[in-house]
Amino acid sequence: MQYCFFSRLSLSIFALCCGCVFATSTIATELPAPPEKAEHETLPLKPATLIHIGKFAITNSMLVTWIVAAGIIVFAQAATRKIEQIPSGAQNFWEWLVEGLYNFLENIIGRDLVRKTFWFFATIFIFILFVNWFGLIPGVGTIGWGHHDPATGIFRVDRPLLRGGNADLNMTTAMAAIFFVLWVVWAIQANGVGGFLRHLFGAKGETTGILKLVMVVVFFMVGWLEVVSILFRPVSLSFRLFGNIYAGESTLEVMSSMVPFLSWLIPIPFYFLELLVGIVQALVFTLLTAVFTLLIAQHGPETAH
Repeated sequence: MQYCFFSRLSLSIFALCCGCVFATSTIATELPAPPEKAEHETLPLKPATLIHIGKFAITNSMLVTWIVAAGIIVFAQAATRKIEQIPSGAQNFWEWLVEGLYNFLENIIGRDLVRKTFWFFATIFIFILFVNWFGLIPGVGTIGWGHHDPATGIFRVDRPLLRGGNADLNMTTAMAAIFFVLWVVWAIQANGVGGFLRHLFGAKGETTGILKLVMVVVFFMVGWLEVVSILFRPVSLSFRLFGNIYAGESTLEVMSSMVPFLSWLIPIPFYFLELLVGIVQALVFTLLTAVFTLLIAQHGPETAH
């Protein structure tokens, strides 16, 4: 069972990476190229384009997602190539991580739902976590093309080779959009089209007479508010993850440039803080998507199977 999951994990990460790459490259080609010698006080909002293959733009944040996805896939496959009854080393790490995630999510969304959706929630947590942590490796954002500042004599990087994947709004938006599509599929599978519409617009509770008519109108209007809320979920998911990671990387960049001769020392406490932020944001994204799925897929006592 666990070997089957690791195979699905590799396929899921590959599919997620491909979907995000398609979305980020599409958006990147629509944005104008920045000035060649633009100077940024902080991390720029737009990822730098490294090369163009026709109309397909490869950005530095996209390159990071490829590296991380390839690393996770190779690591997982190598660790589970020879499954041992008593795990050790890398196999022990993956089994501990997967089992811990499974039990944690099972306590939140239930046994039946976690069996159907665990492949996605585990993939999204592991992928976001390692992308966040990869962005903290020295050299990410500080190695690339730039120029020497004649005023300070410091070399400033204008176009970094690598950029934190989740510090790119295109990346987080793509992941949120993929979840939204899966959420619609799971909602229809759990309720059917009619049940899905009743969940949104149907009157709750038992009433009679004129009060029932009033409640029908009220819940119909409330249903449209729920639709607006559902449509904004991908927006909130993407901006929450992007905002926290982008702010953290911007803080590290500012701290490293405040005092040039102490640029190696001042950011160290913030690195440890960002390690914690990386795992918290991966957990928050996973928990929110899991709870959103639970809210639409769970059945009340009258419809429980």
